Amino acid sequence: MSFWPILLTITLESYQHTILQEAKTLANDTFNQIREDIVSGRLTTGSKLNESLLSKQYGVSRGPLREAIRRLEGCKLVEIKPNSGARVVSVDVNQAIEIYEIRESLEGLACKLTALRSSPEDCIKLRKLLNTHEQQIASEKGTLYHQDKGDLDFHFLIVKLSGNRHLFKLLCEELYDLLRLYRSRTNDTPSRPEQAFKEHCQIVDAIENKDGELAEILMGRHISNAKKALIGNLNTKISKLVS
Repeated sequence: MSFWPILLTITLESYQHTILQEAKTLANDTFNQIREDIVSGRLTTGSKLNESLLSKQYGVSRGPLREAIRRLEGCKLVEIKPNSGARVVSVDVNQAIEIYEIRESLEGLACKLTALRSSPEDCIKLRKLLNTHEQQIASEKGTLYHQDKGDLDFHFLIVKLSGNRHLFKLLCEELYDLLRLYRSRTNDTPSRPEQAFKEHCQIVDAIENKDGELAEILMGRHISNAKKALIGNLNTKISKLVS
């Protein structure tokens, strides 16, 4: 019996597996790049996603690009409509109000749970994160409060420390990228970066003191202030477009 056909089959299967893995990696890298470009505003909200231009911009073929766009639709950052193609989601006042109503309620609850359940080590982690954020704001002379995603994001970490899996799934998975998109629209609002940081510090004070009710109130107030800043920004842009 010849082993060459068996060896050839194994080699071919291995090659196909490698190609598939490389395609998945490329699609994932493209997804991450476009996601960050949408959240940061480098890709304008409401803009059409031209596959030809994006393929050149990100240096990928249309296969991985389409897979990335499909995943972005699942993250609610892209809308795909028949006969009109894919677009970056639009940012509007009505949706902003709805999203921030969800945040006020659920992040307030997450903050309360974190205050009741957090360990001294968790509080140290929050303080270290705020120290990093303070340095970042200072480096921008108080004009920008940028937070990376995941554990480097104050709001993400609060929800994670709450220990509630359902809150985490909703706020840190299903809606997370859309929340980041809206939150980024107030990062450079005049006086908002330093004020937001102060509010974060007050929230951590309440968590360290195990005062769940105060922590919940402070988080709700913090998000309400952010909502006012966001709606003000959106209304200003709408007024400029109309005029």
